[in-house]
Parts: sequence; C-alpha cells; structure tokens
Amino acid sequence: MVARVVAVEPFDIIVFGATGDLARRKLLPALFERDLAGQMPDEARIIGVSRRPMERAAFQNFAREAVEMSDGIEDARPAQLAHFLDRLDYVAVDAQSDLGWADLSGLLEEGRDHVRVLYLAVGPDLFDPICARIGEHGIVTDKTRVVVEKPVGKDLASALKVNAAVGKVFREEAVFRIDHYLGKETVQNLMALRFANALFEPVWNNAHIDHVQITVAESIGTAGRAGYYDTAGALRDMVQNHILQLLCLVAMEPPVSLDADAVRDEKLKVLKALTPITEANAAQLTVRGQYRAGASAGGAVPGYLEELGSSTSDTETFVALKAEIGNWRWSGVPFYLRTGKRLASRVSEIVVAFRPIPHSVFDAQAGPIMANRLVMRLQPDEGVKLWLMIKDPGPGGMRLQHVPLDMSFASVFGVRNPDAYERLIMDVVRGNQTLFMRRDEVEAAWNWIDPILDAWRTSREPPKPYTAGTWGPSAAIALIERDGRTWTDDA
Repeated sequence: MVARVVAVEPFDIIVFGATGDLARRKLLPALFERDLAGQMPDEARIIGVSRRPMERAAFQNFAREAVEMSDGIEDARPAQLAHFLDRLDYVAVDAQSDLGWADLSGLLEEGRDHVRVLYLAVGPDLFDPICARIGEHGIVTDKTRVVVEKPVGKDLASALKVNAAVGKVFREEAVFRIDHYLGKETVQNLMALRFANALFEPVWNNAHIDHVQITVAESIGTAGRAGYYDTAGALRDMVQNHILQLLCLVAMEPPVSLDADAVRDEKLKVLKALTPITEANAAQLTVRGQYRAGASAGGAVPGYLEELGSSTSDTETFVALKAEIGNWRWSGVPFYLRTGKRLASRVSEIVVAFRPIPHSVFDAQAGPIMANRLVMRLQPDEGVKLWLMIKDPGPGGMRLQHVPLDMSFASVFGVRNPDAYERLIMDVVRGNQTLFMRRDEVEAAWNWIDPILDAWRTSREPPKPYTAGTWGPSAAIALIERDGRTWTDDA
C-alpha cells in the first residue's frame, strides 16, 4: 500500500530556536521526511532563526547532522539531502532587542504571498518578546500562523499571560498550540474507531464501560533536562497537556463534524466536566513519586536526585490519578491516569475496559471469563487490540481463551508511519487546527490541574520513592486495586 501525499501550497517556515534540541531532534528531520515524500512545493523555504551568529552553510551542516543522526531516517541519499538543504537559510535574531529583525523581515519579503509558519521552538519566557517584535516589524500577513510549543505556562495565571501575549499579535484562528501526542496515528484512529464504526459508539458509555486507563510511561530519566524538569514535574509536563488531551478524545461526545472548532468544543466540555481534585480528596485520588537508583535497560541507573545534582527535591517524576467526569455518559466510570520516568518499559496506551458479562452460561471447566477490553497503543508499536473470549480449538469440551484481535499499523498497511511532527507541521501549513489546542482548552486544563498542585503544596508530603525500572510507588497500585481493578500492560 502506498501512502497518499496531499500537496500543500508554497510556504515559508521560520523556526525560532533553530539551533536548539527540538529543532535538531524533531523539526528538521520531520521537514526532511516531508520533502522526501514529495509534499513540499519547490518554492518552500525553511529559515532558521536563533541568537547565535551563524553562516547559512553552517546551519545547513547543522541540519545535515540532525537528519543523518535521526533514528527514524534510514536512507538519506546525498542528492535528496542536498535538495532539502538547499531550501534552508539562516538569520541571527535577538528576541530581546531589534538586532536582526530587519534582516529577517527583508528575507521574508521574497515570499510575501507564501503561507508563513512562525514556529516558536523556544522557552515560554521568550513568547512575549518574540511575538511583540514580530508585530512591530510587520512580519504577520493574512497567511501567517504561529506555532506555540508546550508548556503554555506553568499554572493558570502564567498560561493566561502567555495566551494574552500571543493574542496581542495573532488572531486565535492563526495560533497553533502544538501537542505532538495528538499527531500520533493511533490517537487519530481513536476518532475513526468511535465515529466510523457502528460497533463501538453504542456501548461507549457507563452502561458498558467499567473504567478507562491511560498510561504514558518512559524508561529513561530526565535525559539531561533535570534542571528544566525540576521546575515542572510529571503533572505539568505530561498530565496537563498530553494525558488530558487523550482523555478528552476518549470521553468527548460525537462532534457534528471534524471541523476544528466542532471537535474542540466537545473536548472543552469534557475538561469542564472533570470532577475537581482538591485538598479535601487529593490524598485519596492522587499519588506522586520520585525514582531512586535502580536498573534499566540491563544496567544500573542513578536516582533523580543524583541526576539533578541535589540532595533534596519535591518534584514528582511519577504521578497517578483517579479522575471522574461528571456527566450522564461517564458518571461512575473512573479514568485512571499514570505517567512517569524510569519506569519498567516505554509504553503509551489507552485501555478501555468493558464491564463483565452479566451472566455466564458456561460451566467451571470452561475457565474464567475475562471482560473485553480495547487497547490503543500509541508507542512503541502503534496499533489496536480488541481482547475477546473465544473457544480454544479442538475436541474435549468448551474451553475458553482470552485472545486479542491485534492490528499493528506497520504490518497491516505496510507503509512508513510518519512522525507526529510531520503531520502536525503540514496541518499548520494547511491551516487545519483540529489537532491543536484552543486557548480555552489550555486554560480549562490548568483550571483542573492547579488545585492538585495547591493540595500537594499544602500537604507538604514528599513524593513517594520508587526504584528505577519498576512501575512506580506501591501507592499507585493501591490507588486502583482498592477499587477491585488492576493496571494492565498490553504493549
């Protein structure tokens, strides 16, 4: 099967922070793959912007190394890579002064009629000054979009400031708040499974679903980002954006269409319906942990404090939550959320656990009857499993087995699975905001997260320790098992 490539109109993408880690690991390789697939028109340009003085040739060499070192790119042939590098240019710009802005503005005049994508691959403290100077130097056209990377603030108050700063210069229709999890193939297939099949939506409610689990587990530690991570923690870094967005896609009502605002209206309703977790119930509904030294990938690894270079820190590297949605569809259905670093394996999955059958017609020799569950794997092997009870083949009576109908996207479709950033960048060029967060979504998510942070600060209870290479603190197991359920791992 050949993947269909949808052409886009000529564009310029201007990457602020072009010499940073995100550009090197994700953005430049993703843009190369789209060029390799034939999706970029001949006129498309990629302009790197950073404070560091650099010649165009030096930036091209930086991009060459980024592409050649990317794990997902197996065959960067010299002619194809040279064609891509020829699209690249570079301008040194200071976000805090007017230095370099006239040069950037002059370079962009050559593509005045192009779609213009301004990608802010920088820290949130630079959003305000960069946006202000973009406005002052006349860089915004009627075809300009701005991409804002997470984190959009560290709490509701700071998120409001970030959104206000961006909103001074850009219309909301031109703002693309990116969450790369929403670009994953399985996440989008969740909507296809629900809304393109008669099988699931009639049973997608509290009458048939027992509970939902969402796990985003990493086997690595802070990977050289301990300084940043210590100011964020797992709740801010993963739950406020990635995991809540996944929860919204699972729980939202069917939108009237796949129009961006129709989808985001329904996600917003879910965020507003989340039952508050406050000082009164946080101890029963939340667990936070911090990893200690242990073993991972067959070798010894240090604890979080050793990576941080500090003797103390109250930053959580693991969090588990029991969330509930106060509406008719989901009343009484718990959503168990967990994420952490230095866990037993790298896996991201959504598990929809259905209720047991109300009555069994089989005798004891048939064996236990397990409840059905739908498992959507986001990584490492994107796909879908539907666990069912079937008869074990052969004579000798009725013996039941719990087996999965397993669909791996890689094996079924036989095509390369594009990285999430590839899809999302092209959606920005097209002006399609469906997979991007709207301003009120971000603020509603923080409105639910802030009381949890406040409750933790008030309790002053430190994160519970867990050994690296395990599934987190034992309290996370107790969180779900006291409800008579257990965490599943179907990756």
